[in-house]
Amino acid sequence: MLFITGYQRTGGWLAEALAADRQANTVLEEAVGATAGVTRLRDEVFDAVLVSHEPGEVDALEVVEAIRAGGNEDAVIVLGRAAEAEASVPLFEVGTDAYLCISTTNPQALTWQVARAIERVQLLRDNRRHTENERQRLELEHTEAGRLLDQQRNLIGDLERTLGSESTSSLVGDKQGGGEHDSDNVAVPNIPKSASSVLPARLLDHYGELVRAYVVMGSGNLADEMQAFAQLLVTAGVTAHEAMLMHIDVTEQLVRGRGSRSAKHLVSRAELLILEIMVHLAEGYRGRACDAKSGGTKLVDTNPAETKQPAAPAVDERPSLEPGTPTAAGNNSLTPWLSSRTDAA
Repeated sequence: MLFITGYQRTGGWLAEALAADRQANTVLEEAVGATAGVTRLRDEVFDAVLVSHEPGEVDALEVVEAIRAGGNEDAVIVLGRAAEAEASVPLFEVGTDAYLCISTTNPQALTWQVARAIERVQLLRDNRRHTENERQRLELEHTEAGRLLDQQRNLIGDLERTLGSESTSSLVGDKQGGGEHDSDNVAVPNIPKSASSVLPARLLDHYGELVRAYVVMGSGNLADEMQAFAQLLVTAGVTAHEAMLMHIDVTEQLVRGRGSRSAKHLVSRAELLILEIMVHLAEGYRGRACDAKSGGTKLVDTNPAETKQPAAPAVDERPSLEPGTPTAAGNNSLTPWLSSRTDAA
């Protein structure tokens, strides 16, 4: 502990009593004058600082201001002759931890004030360290979340290159086999780069709301909503590639919008959600394929004179993809986007 004082040594007996207390286990060093004291604090480390307030010789207010201006956060206790109600407020404003009037205090009170001041400084340092560690952890989580999303987007890019190479190989094989195919008329898969270019904004917003709800509620309470959403994608003919693009775009927007909050939990829960939706999507397309196969089979009657005609093709009664639109049979109010997808197909 450093004791900054003047030649009058105001409160010196309290400092000496504190140093003489074996239970306190205090090593007291003394610096005469404000300049000498501030210089010692700049070059050495102390647990606490005692400052004598001696007007005209050692101004405790100026000493504390100089200590705090230098970035020193050690506990500072000022000892003076003025009453606490008179001198404490200005000292507290400049960063003093405690002020004691030497005529109304005792060594035990000084010991407790020093201990509380040291504890408060330590708590402030721990809190600042914890805040910095938390900030770094959140930055790492945001970086990790971005890396995972980039990996998923790279998988989509690999799929694009694979499909493109397969289309090129098919075209070359047809030419070598003597096929009469015009290269200008060959349909090369048009794989979108982003979900917003092929899916309506309302669908993306609807999936974003589903992700937010899934993060909070989990899959147990959203089973019906997930199945209905997957059926909506099946009805519109949304491919797995487009569904993954939708998932990546929406998740990236949600991660950016979280600011300083954790992104790791959001990304992990969103991955579970898209996995469940993909399962429902695959089951929906499998069911549609089975229905199409059974609907196209000719039924032969036992009477050879009367052969039943093939079943008439089912009328496309797909509902609108817009969220909230009724899905009753016979509703053919398809959105322009859905109509364009049907025409392109």
